[in-house]
Amino acid sequence: MMTTKNPGDSVHDEQFDGTEKAAESTQETNDAEALPVMPADDLRTGDDETRMETIEADETEVAEQSEEQTATAEDAEEQAATAEQTEEITATAENAEEQAATAEQGKEETVVAERAEEESVNYDEIELPPVDYSGFSRKDLVETLALIVENRPPAEIIDDVARIKEFFYKKTKAEFNEKRLNFAKEGGNIEDYKSEPDELENRIKGILETYRNRRSDFNRIQESEKQDNLRRKLEIIEQIKDLVNREEAINKTFQEFRNLQSAWHNTGIVPQTAVKDLWENYHHSVEMFYDYIKINRELRDLDLRKNLESKIVLCEKAEELLMEPNAVTAFKLLQDYHNQWREIGPVPHENKNDVWERFREATTKVNKRHHEYFEKQKDDQKKNLDAKTALCEKVEEIAAGEILTFADFKEKSDAILECQKLWKTIGFAPKKHNNKIYQRFRTACDSFFEKKRTFFADSKEIQVKNLQIKTELCLKAEALQESTDWKETSEMLIRLQKEWKETGPVPKKYSEKIWKRFRKACDTFFTRKSEYFAGRDTSYEDNLKSKLAIIEELEAFDPGDDMKAGFEKLKDIQKRWTEIGYVPFNRKEEIAWRYKEALNKKFDKLKLDDEDKNILRYRSKVDNARSNPRAASKVRNEREKFYSRIKQLESDIVLWENNIGFFAKSAKADTMIKEVEEKIAEAKRNIKILEEKVKLIDNSMYED
Repeated sequence: MMTTKNPGDSVHDEQFDGTEKAAESTQETNDAEALPVMPADDLRTGDDETRMETIEADETEVAEQSEEQTATAEDAEEQAATAEQTEEITATAENAEEQAATAEQGKEETVVAERAEEESVNYDEIELPPVDYSGFSRKDLVETLALIVENRPPAEIIDDVARIKEFFYKKTKAEFNEKRLNFAKEGGNIEDYKSEPDELENRIKGILETYRNRRSDFNRIQESEKQDNLRRKLEIIEQIKDLVNREEAINKTFQEFRNLQSAWHNTGIVPQTAVKDLWENYHHSVEMFYDYIKINRELRDLDLRKNLESKIVLCEKAEELLMEPNAVTAFKLLQDYHNQWREIGPVPHENKNDVWERFREATTKVNKRHHEYFEKQKDDQKKNLDAKTALCEKVEEIAAGEILTFADFKEKSDAILECQKLWKTIGFAPKKHNNKIYQRFRTACDSFFEKKRTFFADSKEIQVKNLQIKTELCLKAEALQESTDWKETSEMLIRLQKEWKETGPVPKKYSEKIWKRFRKACDTFFTRKSEYFAGRDTSYEDNLKSKLAIIEELEAFDPGDDMKAGFEKLKDIQKRWTEIGYVPFNRKEEIAWRYKEALNKKFDKLKLDDEDKNILRYRSKVDNARSNPRAASKVRNEREKFYSRIKQLESDIVLWENNIGFFAKSAKADTMIKEVEEKIAEAKRNIKILEEKVKLIDNSMYED
């Protein structure tokens, strides 16, 4: 039976869409080029309805973000250590005991893994993929822009505005060029063409003007708020300094100090240029307060113990980051933990070094993972560049060769499409090479498809002749579709199909229609033939009797207490079932259901562990699929999923085993290690089951 897709009878424009720069765009945005996609079909030997599939051009932006994050990871630990070293202890000289106690309380372990505000790393661009506006119409782009400008803060939509603007003007230019070409085709002079007023362009300009005004207002407000916050924090510092000179109850003074600290933390960000000096001034004032105010020792010690508890919690959280699969996410969370650490305050002197070393050790390990992650990305990008260079060379070689026939173009087109599929799977090259290698690949593909387009454009007369030939083939097939001379008619239709394949392409507008007509005639005959012989084949009846006998044997079988014997018996029944051929079509579903139902019941009675039951049931599924082409295809597709899952589990096991060595010795760490070991054991069990399923599928494919 002929069930393949249209073997192809027409010429499409196979090439990369030209990259256009938006008329007013000031943003550096990668092109969203699309590669046409060519359908591969056994019968479409002469047709090249080729479409290049989309090759993402956003690689440059992601690669740049990767480099920036790598630099951040390298600086984090150094900054934290520097901040710790800058702390000083101011001690009073009233007496030795008071000096030792109050000096420790005035000590502030300021831990800065990244400088607050001015050096914080923004990972939003990495974790949140942008909306794909390439498929939007010009009207949709304008309406979307109006919606986000009206309803979202200007700072959140900078990238969206730039990309909407780019795609709008790219589509505007494409429409303008298309209208100019149509004008020229209709006899006009292309230089005399004038575009009509564009309401959408006028509207988008107005929206962009509104956006620029709002963004300007937003920035002014933000800067004003930062200045207000700076003034407020300077006032708080002066108020803390003033507490030292007051003559009042200690409890009241201490409460005022706590209120000022709370007000400081609740005050927003300040201008970046003032952050460092402001923070050092604040800590100096806090140290003066702890050093010179005679605070109740019991109250002070309680405060220090609470600070210690808070910092221990942060140590545990930092250690848990070693279990986070995503190194970037772990690094980002670590920055937040460092900010919290800095805000907590001093701890008892005897615990200061231990708790800081614990936190610093976890920080070092997280930063190391983050650094290694981006170093690996660099290595991978170098390998990607080598792979893409090889693809470029292959396509360039094909494009430079001499091609003289439709069949040759079909073969070479398939080869280039395969290269394009491989290109999509490779990933980013290093930033400085990424655009260049893409342009090289695109140019080579364009060169080939331009040569192909020229060849087919010169063969219109041949295509018209091919249409006449294929129309005659349709008439012959339609005359045979109701025949009952199964053998002779089958041979005749097969010859017609072969002749169809050898005939070249037809004009594009007739291609699909003529193909469907021919396929319908062939399918009509072969479907009638299959139904006829399905009802007459006596061997099907014999197979039906054999399978019914196996079902009755299976339903009567009692596994008993001998698990091994019962297990082998069920395997034997499964084997005998698969050796029996087809049954009449109208009984196939009924027989398959009864067999599956009986087999599952016997599996449940066996005292097997879940793994063995899982494998046995899957064996039954694979065996049944051998007589059902659609089910067999589905089972084969599952093999790839199982294989990918095995690789993922093996990678997880390696990661978990490495992380076990990172945990500090503590009750908390022992609990976490136990959880990791349980995950590893479960992953190994799953790998064993998946490998057995892959083996079953492979054996089935080999037997077929």
